[in-house]
Amino acid sequence: MALSWNEIKDRAVKFSKEWKDTTNEEADAKPFLDAFFDVFGITRKKIGTFEHRVKKLSDADGYIDLLWKGTILVEMKSRGKNLDKAFQQAIDYTHGLKQNELPKYVLVCDFHIFRLYDTEEQTTLSFTLDELVLNVQSFGYLLGYQKKTYKEQDPANIKAAELMGKLHDRLEEIGYEGHPLEVYLVRILFCLFAEDTTIFDKQQFQDYIEHRTAEDGSDLASKIQELFQVLNTAKDKRFKNLDEQLNDFPYVNGKLFEEILPMASFDSKMRQALLDCCYIDWSKISPAIFGSMFQSVMNPKERRNLGAHYTSESNILKLIKPLFLDELWAEFESIKGNKNKLPEFHKKISQLKFLDPACGCGNFLVITYRELRLLELEVLRATYKSGQGVLDISDIIWLDVDMMYGIEYEEFPARIAEVAMWLIDHQMNMLISNEFGQYFARLPLKKSAKIVHGNALRVDWDEVISKDKLSYIIGNPPFIGKQIQNSEQKKDMELIFAGTNGSGTLDYVTAWYLKAAKYIQNTKIKVAYVSTNSIVKGEQVGNIWGILFNIYKIKIHFAHQTFKWGNEAKGNAAVHVVIIGFANFDVTIKRIFEYENISGVAQEIKAKNISPYLVEGKDMFIVSRTKPLCDVPEIIKGSETTDSGHFMLTVEEVDFLKQKYPESSKFIRPFIGGGDFINGNVRYCLWLKDAPLNEIRHIPFIQERIERVKNFRLSSSKARTKHWANFPTLFSEDRQPNTRYLMFPKVSSERRKYIPFAYVEPEFIVNNTASFIPNATHFIFGVLESKMHMTWMSYVCGRMKSDYIYSNKIVYNNFPWPENISDKQKITIENAVEKVIKVRNEFPKYTLADLYNPLTMPPALVKAHNELDKAVDAAYSKQVFTSEAKRMEFLFELYEKYTAGLFVKEKKGKK
Repeated sequence: MALSWNEIKDRAVKFSKEWKDTTNEEADAKPFLDAFFDVFGITRKKIGTFEHRVKKLSDADGYIDLLWKGTILVEMKSRGKNLDKAFQQAIDYTHGLKQNELPKYVLVCDFHIFRLYDTEEQTTLSFTLDELVLNVQSFGYLLGYQKKTYKEQDPANIKAAELMGKLHDRLEEIGYEGHPLEVYLVRILFCLFAEDTTIFDKQQFQDYIEHRTAEDGSDLASKIQELFQVLNTAKDKRFKNLDEQLNDFPYVNGKLFEEILPMASFDSKMRQALLDCCYIDWSKISPAIFGSMFQSVMNPKERRNLGAHYTSESNILKLIKPLFLDELWAEFESIKGNKNKLPEFHKKISQLKFLDPACGCGNFLVITYRELRLLELEVLRATYKSGQGVLDISDIIWLDVDMMYGIEYEEFPARIAEVAMWLIDHQMNMLISNEFGQYFARLPLKKSAKIVHGNALRVDWDEVISKDKLSYIIGNPPFIGKQIQNSEQKKDMELIFAGTNGSGTLDYVTAWYLKAAKYIQNTKIKVAYVSTNSIVKGEQVGNIWGILFNIYKIKIHFAHQTFKWGNEAKGNAAVHVVIIGFANFDVTIKRIFEYENISGVAQEIKAKNISPYLVEGKDMFIVSRTKPLCDVPEIIKGSETTDSGHFMLTVEEVDFLKQKYPESSKFIRPFIGGGDFINGNVRYCLWLKDAPLNEIRHIPFIQERIERVKNFRLSSSKARTKHWANFPTLFSEDRQPNTRYLMFPKVSSERRKYIPFAYVEPEFIVNNTASFIPNATHFIFGVLESKMHMTWMSYVCGRMKSDYIYSNKIVYNNFPWPENISDKQKITIENAVEKVIKVRNEFPKYTLADLYNPLTMPPALVKAHNELDKAVDAAYSKQVFTSEAKRMEFLFELYEKYTAGLFVKEKKGKK
């Protein structure tokens, strides 16, 4: 079993300490490398050989210090020796290896300095022995992990958006606004892009402005209007006496310049703003951001957060690579030497069809098309060596933008998506032109991506593209929680979920899942969406995946677990998302991309089946339960006041009452909610339960508060609240315990490794933002505070933004407690809890927020929790859990075991 990264790091520290004084290659290289591989739990003898003999280029024999064929070559030197020479020596050795023996990595080391060279990426990582612990994950390939890297955007995008924003603002200031302004600016953007990417001649648009318009800008609007008309007119239809500089512009067509716009107006500053835009090299601007950049330009607030409008290229690649791209590249690699199969493969990729039913400005379609064109280029390279046999490259380019389809709710982004597709098509044509030495541009524009303007949840997708022709559905549907859906969106949900239960709890994005599931029935279409991770958390899992699994027979093919969605934009949108790929048919091998943390690098894991919680497991989900699955006490929600705050007291009011009416002290109690509990705050309330009327009658302050509570309840439209106006001295829901209780907040930050649980005395009145367990034992405390339970909670709980929402009906009542636990194991857990409490008490000035902040958590408390975790883990299993995913696989298996007989009779585990 693979070691956990924590175990590997621990071994790395010990290794560094043990070998820190080692210097001699001849005496120490072999034991050093044996110990090095042992850091990763690998027996060196099973994977690599010392002194592997090879023939060097000089035909002389050479001896590689260590070779793990196909994986790593290691060359050791004594401390202080020249590692550059060692590296060159290692590279020389590779010439004597067979193709299948060539290593992916070369490591040179002098016992103190490590240099790790990636032969595929051609990158070098250098670090010292004592820094090994910081770099162990760079050796993840030794354990079978594959490091995933993705391309990112060019920061020039932001500068371009800001310059275009200035021009937008000036035009809007003079009254040129609305639809005409949108169209006007996208035409300008096209011209800027065109002159830097050979659609126009280099600087053709810039030269036209500089040479044909006055510096004061007085005639610029009319000159641009004339240019738009020329770009929309075929060469043979233009006026015979047209200005030569204008007539040099190509015929663009594509309806981009078709609409007649009102005349704008410019001054000298506006003319300069346009020229400043011309001075940017627009060839470096990704078409993937073209439309999103335009949208940001239109709104100054949005301009500050360009990332709100598009998914970065890296995240798009995370979706399309496992969906289809990896498979296509693998197929190409297997046939690229077969001239008979290459045309068949080329035809196959040219006939693929893609639909993005929430396409916005076309980001997914653009990147997908670009990657397919890059694959096509490799096919052409393999088919036509050095361009031999190619008379006209237009005949060998088979992929075109009409393979892309989209649906977009807003009209203008839909048109922008079409333009972005033309731009990426031109860029790829230029790439192939450079490859084969022939210039090729698709002008005038004839084909276009089919982008339908409409509500994707009401449009018939089969009318956009027949399901018989479609290959893949991709995209990033809107993130709109159930609480903030407008009336139209709620109608959309009712339409899509008609005849099913639970849609009232679901986020808007789930409608795209269900509509896709209906559309792909009895087809080989594959679907992948980026979504908020809410659809794999909490109550939503059972409601949406129950329908998808049971009615539409959906199978998850791959999934990226939760990661942070973002890009390089200012004010980067911090959304936690997942990517889920699925279809109406099953596949043998499935892929899960795990993240050590939400901002980290994905590690790919093969799986036999993927559960809706995106871990290996069955197609099962947790549903709401009113009673605990196991024989444990129930969780109780804190009390509710329904008082509009009139039972609450400030510190000043408490002092006033105690001074003027000393007898009131018995009616004042500390009042605590989830936030108070975490942050060490104490509020106060009036607690009038069983209060003698003759005592409170003489305290005007309390009488006034009782009257306010009564009037507030009477003013409510709810019958239940009006009823409680008859009992104005009481909380509307009194669940206050009379004994010490174990308390925890219902909402807690996802940054915390543990949700803090703590014992609270009964005089503290707990409100409904917290929950509690009366008379909870240390054993109950220990299991709930353990890593095992926290992992379960993090996977199945609901979310408020990214924070955990702890639900008794979903999280606690379904939690599988240890099976057949011994008294000895219980005592071990209880002793570990005592240690946690003891360490907490050693920091009386620290709040629970301080103690459980991952940046300030005291080492002693970390150690105490580690001991508790080990004790709880041991109560569950002898196995070591190497990741959270492995914990969940185990817990789901245990959950299934507990629930296996529930349909016959209620069955509970023994505690």
